[in-house]
Parts: sequence; structure tokens; C-alpha cells
Amino acid sequence: MTLLLVGSLGTSSAMWDPLRALLGDLSLLALDHRGHGGLASAAPPGPYSLADLGGDVLASLDARGLERVNYCGLSLGGMVGMWLAVHHPERIGRLVLCNTSAHLNPEAYAARAREVRAAGTVALVADGVLARWLTPLYTRGHPAVVAGLRAQLVETAPEGYAGCCEAIAGMDLRPELGRIAAPTLCVAGREDPATPPELLRLIADAVPDGRLEVLSPAAHLSPVEQAPAVAALILDHLRSDP
Repeated sequence: MTLLLVGSLGTSSAMWDPLRALLGDLSLLALDHRGHGGLASAAPPGPYSLADLGGDVLASLDARGLERVNYCGLSLGGMVGMWLAVHHPERIGRLVLCNTSAHLNPEAYAARAREVRAAGTVALVADGVLARWLTPLYTRGHPAVVAGLRAQLVETAPEGYAGCCEAIAGMDLRPELGRIAAPTLCVAGREDPATPPELLRLIADAVPDGRLEVLSPAAHLSPVEQAPAVAALILDHLRSDP
């Protein structure tokens, strides 16, 4: 079964590159959110919702003839994955949720959307976002990786970024977590200031077949900073998948 990879707000599918070579012979498909991955032309006016972003995923799967996939989502990608597992459970086999949450501060994300839309650039928030993505130790030791991630962030279409911020602002999946039937692995970074482990614990405890693994050192992009450990957890989680 194909493993679908869907990334965070402000990253492209290239974010998954450190993980790809570690996932053996798995069939992989990575998708970008609307307005991400340099796809400025694919950024319709916002606000967006998780239903919009989930609909984009379903349309991409339908176009490829994929009726059912395993799903790994990071941050916003994890939120979309939870929405799909609740509303379209027949499309999701096993679920991996990295550094995500079922609910975040709506005022903060609505304000960020206004800021980026008014400025017409994501570069305005880049420094603050990057500081949450990786631990300082990793950042100092991997300047090329940091530069690549920054490029993904600033190349995101402002309307795509703002619209996705509004999808996060309008999200509250907490009442629906108990409806997720997919076996679910939650992966947290101990040093993640954006979605700390307690937010992943809430998900793992609410999903009937959920478990939590906490990695350290790791901030918000644990599949980048701890790629071998995340790959091993994913492979173990998928091992019993038919």
C-alpha cells in the first residue's frame, strides 16, 4: 500500500527528502498543500478549511487511482490526516501523525494570516518560524538543510500560506478523535515549542488504537532532525499492514 506523505505549513514535499531513502522499498507519494511547493498558481483566495485541504488530497488520490493509502502527516499535514481518518475512513489504512495537534491557538494563526496577506510575502515570518522548526544544535550543524527549508518557506505563495493558517485557526478536531479507527502512531519532539508532546499525548489517548513516541533532540520537524528514528518508527508501525 502506498504511503502518502503530507507536510507542514510552509514546507514543500522536498521536506521529506531526508526520510525517503530510509523507507526501503515502500511505495511513496508526497503531496503539497495548495499554494505550497512553489505552486503560487494553485493558491485560490482563502480562507481555507481542513475540508478543503482534505478534498485536495482525495482529488489527488482519485487522479492516481489510489483508493486507500497509509498516511503520514506532519503538523498541518497531520491535521488533514486526522480529518480524512474521521470523514473518509475507507481511504486511510494506517496513520502516522508527526508534530501536530487537534487544536491550536486560533487567534495566533488568524493574526499570522492577516500579517502575511497584508505584507504579500511569507519572508516576514520566516525567522520566527524557522526557530521553532529545528533545535539550535541541529541548526548550527546543518546550515545547508536550514537554507533549503527557508527557501521552501519563503517560496510559499502568501495566499496559500495565509489560507492554510486560517484552516488551522478554524480547526478543532478534539471532539472527533474517538472516531478515528485507523491504527495511529503519534510522533512528538521533546523540544518542539509549536506542538509539544502533551498535544500528541491528547491525540494518542483519544484515538482507540493510538500510541505516542517522543524523540529527543527534536523540535517541530522531527522527520528532518530525527529522520532515522522516524523512519524506523514508521516501518514498525506499517509492518502489520496487509
